[in-house]
Amino acid sequence: MSETIEKAIEKVKEPNEPLFSPKNKRLITDPLNENNPITIQVLGICSALAITVQVKQAVFMSLSVLVVLMAGNFLISALRNLIPSRIRIIVQLVVVATLVTLVDLVLKAYVPEVSEKLSVFVGLIITNCIIMGRFEAFAMANKKWPSVLDAVGNGLGYGVILIVVAVVREIFGSGKFWGIELFGSASELTGVYGMGYMNNNMMILPPMALITVGIIIWIQRARNKNLLEG
Repeated sequence: MSETIEKAIEKVKEPNEPLFSPKNKRLITDPLNENNPITIQVLGICSALAITVQVKQAVFMSLSVLVVLMAGNFLISALRNLIPSRIRIIVQLVVVATLVTLVDLVLKAYVPEVSEKLSVFVGLIITNCIIMGRFEAFAMANKKWPSVLDAVGNGLGYGVILIVVAVVREIFGSGKFWGIELFGSASELTGVYGMGYMNNNMMILPPMALITVGIIIWIQRARNKNLLEG
């Protein structure tokens, strides 16, 4: 009797879930707001402080993390049933280290000036809490497609905060955006500089990045009462 029931259960096929079902969509949208890896989970703060002086650096750092997280989540999910539990962290480190090395080589080959400015921070993606956290908490327990969507959501959530902080710091710290002078020449005192405007040099210091992130957190929590701690 039990064998008959087991065979009947095996014959029952679960309906295929749409690629962009509401559940899958939330994997992308939640990290952009209510579960942002930086402002809510408070992960990846080091790079938010270190490489957000210029928008260009923040964009390439965000893209690097996104690519590593997507490829890593996919690989870990694909191998999750083959990875012994005792060495899963070692396997995850090997995967992320390999991917980061490849990304670093691509940056050095095609955008060497950005690679030089990012310096060791590209290598530190290996120990980024967001990436290792998503490997362990999500990719090890879910299928490949949801894992990729989770990576996209968390990568975009990380990148949005990084770029917003970089925009604020570069504009008010150096009067530029993507290296382009917005207010005239500070050295030749043209544009608004001729009227007495001065760049706020404090904006290029790491503490101002922390303050900017803090302001973003305050705005986010003020707009969304669900994020307020009881």
